[in-house]
Amino acid sequence: MGCYYSKWCNMRIIFTLLLSTIVIVSASAQQATQYSMYMLNPFAFNPAYAGYDNSLSLTGVYRSQWVGLEGAPETRSLNAHSPLYLFGGGLGISLESENTGSWKRTGVFGSYSYSVPTGTGSLSLGLSAGFLQRELDGSLVRTPGTILDDEGNPIDHQDPILSTGLHSGAGLAFNAGVFFRSGNLDAGLSVLNLSETAIDMGDIRFKPDRTFFAFLKYRLQLTDDFQLEPSVLLKSTGEQTQADFSALLRFRENIFAGASYRGYNSETQDAIVILTGIKLSEKLSLGYSFDMTSSSLNTVSNGTHEILLNYNLNKPIGQGRPPVIIYNPRSL
Repeated sequence: MGCYYSKWCNMRIIFTLLLSTIVIVSASAQQATQYSMYMLNPFAFNPAYAGYDNSLSLTGVYRSQWVGLEGAPETRSLNAHSPLYLFGGGLGISLESENTGSWKRTGVFGSYSYSVPTGTGSLSLGLSAGFLQRELDGSLVRTPGTILDDEGNPIDHQDPILSTGLHSGAGLAFNAGVFFRSGNLDAGLSVLNLSETAIDMGDIRFKPDRTFFAFLKYRLQLTDDFQLEPSVLLKSTGEQTQADFSALLRFRENIFAGASYRGYNSETQDAIVILTGIKLSEKLSLGYSFDMTSSSLNTVSNGTHEILLNYNLNKPIGQGRPPVIIYNPRSL
């Protein structure tokens, strides 16, 4: 049966793309950085979102994962993006640093998006390029063959490739995405580390994984004061897939509270997340989330903390105004 209403046709297309993305992806096992407040910061995983906050927007995130577990991931990120009114798109820059055990990852990317009005909304195509650096600290590695001194520090790993010093290198990386907004519906598809370019770290070569994202959010006005925002994020490398299912309840656009569940079956269950946030001023918003670990790691960790701070200038920069279809200032 054909589509007689363009709104429902667009929604069917978006849902089909979201599902098919998870089926067709193929890459290796390691996944990209996990964020619990992904729905407040889509630019972190989709360059096509650049400009959709309708003014200069800066977002900083600090995440301490699996507190109490030695070597657990610790992430810091900062991004900024703004509409590019004269050319109908947006520009952005992002920086991210993560420490996990003996590994450190740093990324710096510049992004550009181009927005095309459609019959029912706005469709944006985005690309980003930058440098991805990896560093391995051999002094923090322990193997069955590692020889230690009297203080427990490694002297020799007895490996012709792995030394007890620093191994580091950098390489180019590329990301791409598409983002669609129609009324209260947001949807996006993106891929990080598109080229999977290997990073030369001396005797060690590191190949970053290509990771695919599918994002969907809907804003439902319950009353004059309350708004409900369900959202879902699917992330996959092909060998590993994870899903976040979330819902936020907003009160007068000033405060919110919500919850998420990460996992889609008994093998992927990871955490139950509690989220809350407040608008500190007309331009500044604060969000906080706590992950209650539901996997076997709950016996050795005390959960995960994440803090998000967003600054939105809340006024046009330069000439022109963004298209009416996306003129919906974002706040927590």
